[in-house]
Amino acid sequence: MAIALKKQGITDFVLLEKAHDVGGVWRDNAYPGAACDVPSHLYSFSFEPNPNWSRIFSPQAEIFAYLQHCAVKYQLLPQIRYGTEVSSAHYNEADSVWTVTTKDAQKFTATLLISATGQLSRPAIPALPGMEQFTGPTFHSAQWRHDLDLTGKRVAVIGTGASAIQFVPAIAERVAQLTVFQRSAPYILPRVNHAYPALMKTTFKTLPWLQKLYRWGIYLTYESRFLAFSKFKGLMKFAAVRPFEKMLQRDIADPSLRAKMKPDYPVGCKRLLLSSEYLATFAKPQVSLVTEPIARITPGGIQTSDGRQIDADVIIYGTGFAATEFLAPMHIRGRNGKELSAEWSDGARAYLGMTVPDFPNFFMLYGPNTNLGHNSIVFMIESQIGHVMRCLKTMRTTHAKTIEIKRAPYRRFNTGVEQRLKGTVWHGCKSWYVDAKGHSSTNWPGFTAAYRWITNRGNLNDYDFTGRD
Repeated sequence: MAIALKKQGITDFVLLEKAHDVGGVWRDNAYPGAACDVPSHLYSFSFEPNPNWSRIFSPQAEIFAYLQHCAVKYQLLPQIRYGTEVSSAHYNEADSVWTVTTKDAQKFTATLLISATGQLSRPAIPALPGMEQFTGPTFHSAQWRHDLDLTGKRVAVIGTGASAIQFVPAIAERVAQLTVFQRSAPYILPRVNHAYPALMKTTFKTLPWLQKLYRWGIYLTYESRFLAFSKFKGLMKFAAVRPFEKMLQRDIADPSLRAKMKPDYPVGCKRLLLSSEYLATFAKPQVSLVTEPIARITPGGIQTSDGRQIDADVIIYGTGFAATEFLAPMHIRGRNGKELSAEWSDGARAYLGMTVPDFPNFFMLYGPNTNLGHNSIVFMIESQIGHVMRCLKTMRTTHAKTIEIKRAPYRRFNTGVEQRLKGTVWHGCKSWYVDAKGHSSTNWPGFTAAYRWITNRGNLNDYDFTGRD
């Protein structure tokens, strides 16, 4: 977003960052084996291609370095305020400005307020009885203890999500005992992750159009997968179920263990994971799977509902993020002091995932219903940035002080999203895509190309550019 503003000659802005470096999720998630499950040539900015990605799915360190490179190249560092965590923001209707307050009582005033906090920024740790009694180290995978040597330790891992399936194989060889506590078995697909040869990198450097063509090929392949998530859900059997069952049969010899690792929900309902090592890790003698519910944490480990005690020196939570708690714990107050949490009392919603009535001059990047199950979120974010720039340009050409989505199109858009979601694999089951009230507030129910067209070509008449109707 900052780069887009600078490209248009707009420099009067500031980025507030609660941490002490750029990178977001790729700064924080530095656990062993961390990598993205979208090919790197697609999971990167379209305007800043990187011909030097080492592998199809490059590791965390490379993605982090890429984001640092972008911040330096586009001269953003002078406008970033590190160690600045926002606690609240309120809209002043008389002056048509936002006042942003930080935890250390700093105040910033802005005509336009844009949030870019992401969906996977706040670790979710379950409230288990006895957690405070455990005598050993505990941490979430997004807060990895690099100062802690796991060699020879008895390690308990709670959770089997996207992070756990990466760090479990990575630490299995050095621990004395690794016990994984599974509440729900994931569907896992093999991850083909070969290294890019030097000749290919050189070719991409000398022929940028070829790299762009390669990127589009990846994009179209992933975009086509939405058909299996929506109208042709039967394709999931061939695209996901059979490859998973084949890998399960190959890697897990014990029939009883194999049964525990087979999901009991429709494929695609929860996030499909990529790993060619995770299942095979459970064939190691020091690795075991526990599917009985956790009753409590004890001073020396974990007790399950059947009374069994599993001793542990370290507990690692691979329990994901609070993905449906958008913008929390910040307090956002719009027109007449209205709390955004009040507008979202029955679930988070936004027009195009970006704007909400009664919150003028406020945009969200990666807001409600803009996450994906089939393609790169970077494509969606670039679509949103393009839309914000369109709106800003119109504000300037019409000399409008405010931009605000009208209530009728806001309702119409979200009704359509909810109806279309009912035809996808994400509807009707419990997952991190759905909030505590059963509202599906994360995923976009269509092709990313459709979202790009709506955001970058759609009519802006759904907005009020002169004030409230």
